[in-house]
Amino acid sequence: MTSTAETPIDAALLGTVRAPGPVTPLAGGLLAVTGDDRLEIHDAGAFLSGALAPVRTVPLPPHSTAAALGDGAVVCEPDRIRRVGPDGATLWELPHAPWHGCHDEPRPPGPPAPHPGGGLVSALVPTLAAAGADPAGEREGPPGTAFGNDTLVLLDAVSGKVRARRPIGGVSSVATQRWHPDGTLLALSCWTAWYSWTSWWIEPRRDGLHIRGTTTMREIIDFLPRPRRSAKDGPPRLLTLRRAERIAANDDRDELAAHDVGAEEPAALYDLTRLTAGRDNDEFDGAFLLDDRHLLVTGRTYPPGRPAVIRHWLCDAATLRPLGRLRYPAPVGWVTPLGDGTWLTRSADGHRHWALP
Repeated sequence: MTSTAETPIDAALLGTVRAPGPVTPLAGGLLAVTGDDRLEIHDAGAFLSGALAPVRTVPLPPHSTAAALGDGAVVCEPDRIRRVGPDGATLWELPHAPWHGCHDEPRPPGPPAPHPGGGLVSALVPTLAAAGADPAGEREGPPGTAFGNDTLVLLDAVSGKVRARRPIGGVSSVATQRWHPDGTLLALSCWTAWYSWTSWWIEPRRDGLHIRGTTTMREIIDFLPRPRRSAKDGPPRLLTLRRAERIAANDDRDELAAHDVGAEEPAALYDLTRLTAGRDNDEFDGAFLLDDRHLLVTGRTYPPGRPAVIRHWLCDAATLRPLGRLRYPAPVGWVTPLGDGTWLTRSADGHRHWALP
């Protein structure tokens, strides 16, 4: 008898697009494509039809991350944050200490996050340790430097002025940020070497940035739609992913969790090892919200005596339980949800566009 997790669900191929790098959906029917030296902004409909004609292109320096903003971008570099125009000209900049040595070439741990209402952008900056202090986490950096915990800053997108700042409990090698669609809450996850993930949901107020909740060893994936049975004005709900990192004795777990803001314990949990037979070896690397009802979970299974196999499972966004395993007519790679129930997978020959049957 086939388990629910193994129920086949055929993914429909809508087309293939050859693009130079990762894709990020933007508001207003646009997509951003990040290349090695540029950020391209595309009309989503034209891009998905295969027409690679960006509406604008912003040049990027090496070892930087960026987010599209207005007619330009906010760019995080190894030692500064800049707002640039469509021609790459600097409109303002915020210098900071160079990022610590968590890469061969120091670079920001993740891109900035523009506020959905416009006018603000959040970003992380490194913090040099005070003389004589014992900084937490990873300390290596340029000669003669040591680092304390990073600082979250909320910047005015027009002037670059710091509107709020707050130290966070991590020295980040990787960081992800997600704003709630109404802009009232920021979800921040930071991975620190030897400490795993720490995640916070943070409320910006007039008097600063207030932490409303936190969780450890889990990365925040996205804000979830509220279950239909809940009150219309219920608190926001967040989806997190825990990966078995094997850093400590009690962290060998892979699970999805849904968290209500302000609650100490998750509102829902699902043990991802129930999806596969190889509990000790199989890995789960990503979770993606496709629409209000569906999650896509990605993993890698290791059949005995055979090469590893990439698997994608479709799950219910409310219960986190599996609905079945996606079956593709072509190889697939990293996933980018487009917010309309369709998604992209990236492979050597470009991005494939998929939909549910």
